[in-house]
Amino acid sequence: MTNVDPGATAVSSRALGVLLDSWRASSAPGYLALADRIRLLVLDGRLPVGTRLPSERDLSTHLGVSRTTVTAAYATLRDGGHIDSVRGSGSVVRLPTRVALPRPASTEGLLDLTKAALPAADGIAEAAQRAAGRLGAYLGDSGYDKIGRPVLREAIAERYRRRGLETSADQIVVTLGAQHAIALLARVLVGRGDRAVVEAPGYPHAFEALRVAGARLVPVSVTVGDGWDEAALMQTLRRTSPPVAYLMPDFHNPTGATMPADQRARVLDAAAAEGTVVIVDETMAELAIDGGAGAGAAVGSDASGAASPGRPSPMAAYGPAVSIGSVGKSLWGGLRIGWIRADRPLVDRLVRARSAGDLGTPVLEQLLVAELLADLDGVLEARAAHLRRGRDRVVTGLRTAFPSWDVPSPAGGLSTWVGLGAPVSSQLTLAARREGLLLAAGPVFGVDGAFERFLRVPFSYGDDETDRALTALRAAWDGIDGVQGPASPLLAEVV
Repeated sequence: MTNVDPGATAVSSRALGVLLDSWRASSAPGYLALADRIRLLVLDGRLPVGTRLPSERDLSTHLGVSRTTVTAAYATLRDGGHIDSVRGSGSVVRLPTRVALPRPASTEGLLDLTKAALPAADGIAEAAQRAAGRLGAYLGDSGYDKIGRPVLREAIAERYRRRGLETSADQIVVTLGAQHAIALLARVLVGRGDRAVVEAPGYPHAFEALRVAGARLVPVSVTVGDGWDEAALMQTLRRTSPPVAYLMPDFHNPTGATMPADQRARVLDAAAAEGTVVIVDETMAELAIDGGAGAGAAVGSDASGAASPGRPSPMAAYGPAVSIGSVGKSLWGGLRIGWIRADRPLVDRLVRARSAGDLGTPVLEQLLVAELLADLDGVLEARAAHLRRGRDRVVTGLRTAFPSWDVPSPAGGLSTWVGLGAPVSSQLTLAARREGLLLAAGPVFGVDGAFERFLRVPFSYGDDETDRALTALRAAWDGIDGVQGPASPLLAEVV
C-alpha cells in the first residue's frame, strides 16, 4: 500500500532534459537509451514516486527526437512498472510491485549495522547518581509532567541560544525522544488525507509517523552532491500548499547533506507563503566532524556539509519553523529524551494533545539530561574525534575494496550514503546477512522504494566491528549474481 500523492509534482521537459544528461551516449536504440536513463533516475530517487512526466510531444520537442522515440520509451517504462499512464492525465512515476520479505526471526550472532548510533557517552552513570541526589526535591507532586521540568527546558533553551537562536524555556516541550516528537507533531498538525512534504531519501520512521496520522507523502529529492532539489521543493509547496513539511537540514540522514544558510531562508519564506509548518529534525545537527563541534553558531556551508566558514545557525533562525531535537544521537539512545521548540500557541496545543498517547516524561531522566547538557561541548568534542576516526576508516576501506563505488566523506553525522553503481542494494544486504552482517538497503530510505543503487554504511562503530563489517561486505559483494534487478528490501529497524 502506498501513501504517495500522485500528480502532486511535475517535472518540466527542460528540467528532465538536465537530469537525462548524456543519455544519447548509449549504443542502444534511442528509445531504449531514453527509457533506461529515466528508469535509473526513478531507481535513484531523483525522479520521486508520484512525479508527473512531461507529455510525449513536449519531451520529444525539447530533446530534438521523434515523438515515436519518446512514445516507445514511455511504453517500455510502463511495461517495466516504472510509470503509470492515463489518457488525458499524463504519465506518473511509480515503482514495480514488490513482494515483502519476512523479517528475520533472530539477529543473534549478527553484526547489526542497521542502527547508525553511538555507544553511551562517558560520564552518564556519574551524572545519573547526581540526578538521583536531586530527585528528592521533586517528590512532592504527582510526577506527571507533559511539558517538561523547568530545569531541563531552560537547559535546552540555552543550548539553542548558544547556537545562534534566541529561545525561551516556554518554547520547549520535552518529549520521549525525537520519534515521539515527530508523532506528536503529526497528530496535532496533520489531518487524514493531508499532504506532507518529505525528503527522498529520508528518515523512514518519520514517514511512518506521518502516515499513521493520515498524511499523503510528497517526496522531494536530496542528493549527496547537490543537496535539496530547491526548484522541485518550491514547486511542490506552491502546487500542494501542504500543512507540514518534514526536513533534516543538518547532516541529513542518510545523505549527509547540509542545507546552506541562504537556501534555508528561501525555503522557509516559500513555506510561510503557503501556510506550511516546516518541521526541522535537528537530531544530527551537533554531530559535526569537520569544522568543529559544539554550540558555536556560524553561517554558510555547501550541500556536502563542509563548513564554510562554519555551520549554519539552526534553521528556525532564518524564518518560522518548528524544531525537533534529542540526546539519542549525541549522548545515548538509551536516554529517551527529546524536545520540540515551537511558539507558545503550538506548545499549548501539543501539551493538550499529549494525554491521548502518554502522560509525560520521566522526571529522573529529565534531571539526568539536564546534568549532561551542562558539559555537552566536551562530549561533542570526544564524539567528533571518534566519528572522524570511524569515518576515515570506513571511507578508506570502502574506496580500497570497492573502487567502482562512489563513497562520500561527509563532514558530520553517523554514516555515509554509498553509490553502488548498480541497482543491487537489496541483493547486497541479503547476501551480507548470510555473511553475518546486517545493513539497511537503500530502498528502506525511500517513500515507496527506489534507491536500489545506494547503501547506508554507518561509521559510528569501533575499529574491530568496522573491519569485520568491511570483510563481510566484500564477501557479500563477491557472492551476488551480477547486477540483476532488485529484490525486496529487508525492512530493518533502522535508526
